[in-house]
Amino acid sequence: MSDEMARLHERGRDTFAELVDGGRERLDQLFRASPGLAELAVGTVYGHLSHRPALDERTREAVAIAAIVAAGCWESPLSVHVRTGLAAGLTPAEISEILVETAAFAGFPRAVSAVSKLPELFEAAGSPVPPEPAPREVLLNNLNDIEGLSGYDVQVLTTGPNTAVALFRDTNGTLVASAQADTAGGKIEMLTVLR
Repeated sequence: MSDEMARLHERGRDTFAELVDGGRERLDQLFRASPGLAELAVGTVYGHLSHRPALDERTREAVAIAAIVAAGCWESPLSVHVRTGLAAGLTPAEISEILVETAAFAGFPRAVSAVSKLPELFEAAGSPVPPEPAPREVLLNNLNDIEGLSGYDVQVLTTGPNTAVALFRDTNGTLVASAQADTAGGKIEMLTVLR
């Protein structure tokens, strides 16, 4: 292995270990029959790609899950990326929705095969099945309750497992307010609005 590949492989092992409990040991077990594949796969995915700055970890894992389902790989790769997706801040509801979206483009048989793995993976993560609504969905359903902001364009983003933000802009695109909702159980626990 070249020095650069060895560096990327070690960096990838460190990154994976940050995302998954016992990550190094899991990688060793998964790739014990092919260390060369471990060097390439872990070095590329977690040593190089996961450190590129254009996508945040949540988005990167969402893309990975969609690609894995589209490729029909719903065993080990799906399990790994559901775990790393949850660790990166994706919610179970978002992961379920990724499968719904992927079904339209990759086919229902692949999405249905993948969804059969989700209950086991969600339960292992301590999440209810079916999943609670995603923070974005909760905030979207409660936007009308925020006084004085009904006439603005709004963008709502999930920023973590229990948090969503809304950005309110006027017709010129100028930010006029933001709101952060901390959610639990499909409800807003705390709402902070800055104007």
